[in-house]
Amino acid sequence: MTPEKMRAAFVEELVRVAPDIDPATLADDDHLQDDLELDSMDFLNLVSALHRRLGIEIAEADYGQLSSTRSAVAFLLARQG
Repeated sequence: MTPEKMRAAFVEELVRVAPDIDPATLADDDHLQDDLELDSMDFLNLVSALHRRLGIEIAEADYGQLSSTRSAVAFLLARQG
């Protein structure tokens, strides 16, 4: 998957979990919890959605890698099979 397609997939799942986020104003470095105010349950729902969609295992120890769109896309690209 290309970086652009991975970013699009990530943003789609993020907006499904948190529909109040406007993808047009989403900056790649916005922190999901600090800037976008995702709570812990929304974050876990996002992790589950990404796993279902992409088939990528995301261990709890790796959650920090998903702190922003930029870091999440890089992590997911590195882990894709």
